[in-house]
Amino acid sequence: MTNIAVFASGNGSNCENLIRYFSNSSLGRVALVVSNRATSLAIQRAERLGVDTAIAGREQLYNPDFMLPLLEKHSVKLIVLAGFLPIIPDYLIEKYPMRIVNIHPSLLPKYGGKGMWGHHVHEAVKAAGDNITGMTVHYVSPVCDGGDIIAQFSVAISPDDSVDDIAEKEHCLEMKHYPKVVEEILEKI
Repeated sequence: MTNIAVFASGNGSNCENLIRYFSNSSLGRVALVVSNRATSLAIQRAERLGVDTAIAGREQLYNPDFMLPLLEKHSVKLIVLAGFLPIIPDYLIEKYPMRIVNIHPSLLPKYGGKGMWGHHVHEAVKAAGDNITGMTVHYVSPVCDGGDIIAQFSVAISPDDSVDDIAEKEHCLEMKHYPKVVEEILEKI
């Protein structure tokens, strides 16, 4: 059984989806949810589902003396980012090589990099007139959105789709595929 830490900043729908997906798994379980925001709905969702939580603002996140003992206390072997906005510090990438996974709301390398998250990505897809969008699951590296790609899934979009329509189509992909990709990773650990 592999203990997973989910890092999330916002609404927490992917976080909750991961917790529920792994609640009956023999491969892994979500042992900890970390957020950089005390008001994150991800924290509330995790607490409601009985998962331990922690708040790690910028000062804590970039402090190995705070983060490493926290992760070790929960025997974390895999970190899964689910809408976590801060850049992961190098010391965590070094401590968890190929063990930190991120989801990005586009088909990387398109629309990746600093500042490209959430609605910003969907607006860029709409502005470019793309006829497909999708999601990418990748390992975290020191380069923002530059880690090795694990999986990508796409969906057709039309010129009539609004930015919100594009966001909804892409989010459905995340909810369907992200837990399964994480499960495939766990099978290799």
